[in-house]
Amino acid sequence: MTSSKKSRLSMLDSLAAAGAPVAAPAPAASMMSSNRALRSARDAVDSHRVWDLEPHQIEDTRINDRLDPADVIDLRDAIEANGQTVPILVRRHPTEADRYLLVYGRRRLEAIRASDKVTKVRALVASLDDDAAVRAQISENMARRDLSFIEKALFAQELVENGFGNQSQVAEVLTVTKSSVSMAIAIAEAIGPDLIRAIGPAQGIGRPRWDALAKAIEETGADRDALIRIAEKEYTRFTVDAVTEGSDAAPGDPSVMAFEAVFSAVAPAPAAKPAAKKARTLTQPLTVDGRRSATLRRTAKGLSLELPGGGFADWLEAEAQNVIEELHARWQSRGEE
Repeated sequence: MTSSKKSRLSMLDSLAAAGAPVAAPAPAASMMSSNRALRSARDAVDSHRVWDLEPHQIEDTRINDRLDPADVIDLRDAIEANGQTVPILVRRHPTEADRYLLVYGRRRLEAIRASDKVTKVRALVASLDDDAAVRAQISENMARRDLSFIEKALFAQELVENGFGNQSQVAEVLTVTKSSVSMAIAIAEAIGPDLIRAIGPAQGIGRPRWDALAKAIEETGADRDALIRIAEKEYTRFTVDAVTEGSDAAPGDPSVMAFEAVFSAVAPAPAAKPAAKKARTLTQPLTVDGRRSATLRRTAKGLSLELPGGGFADWLEAEAQNVIEELHARWQSRGEE
């Protein structure tokens, strides 16, 4: 293998791993499937060099795998400061000369399009058909493990709807079970793509809560347009706080805030626990010769007799056993009459 060939392969391997956090090894089947698609893309590179392309030459017609692809300000600043260290991957347009279709590297492309300083996109050019390009995109997603649950659900839904394959075939490519794909698509369909995109990726919100939101919307018949406005209001509030109080003062992830607001609007409030009934206490003063000498107190726990200190209290304490036996005997004899 020539040194230029090795360099080309190394660049594509770096491209596949770009931005991917260090994670535990994937299952063998997943790794083999991902490697196979990336290897196909790598072997399809039809030039020994990285091309400098005009951003307008590249079309992004891929299935969308992110809900916020335009969120690239930090990446744009990094590229302006350090240059584009990792090239994107494109393929030649099937009908238009000097035009290309994006395979992967959307955020890098958007960052450069948003830049006033960087005018060229560094790209590797591969000869891939539609199916191979989608598989390469999927493989990059599997390496980049930061897509949220709902982004993956929308991605799977759009793969099926765009004719990439049925749910079983999509599950095989995504290296997940058919049931998980089926459940994810059902949740995405129940909530609706417009509302999902209004909420955003909501990192950290997993399947159970998205499922609960889907069920709440179906059960209540909630107006999705109204829910979209609720989500948009949270983004507006977040932006206003960031502008008026500084970015450090804006708390958390606006998409998570939007999810929580929408969820609160449709999810039934937890049933309030009935207040425990306060035990009723009954007191009865006892008198001797017209003067109060004791208090009889009845509570849920039983009956108590309270006497002020003194000679009578001392005598009753000494005679308590005899007195209680006598009273008990009188009670029994009364019950028999």
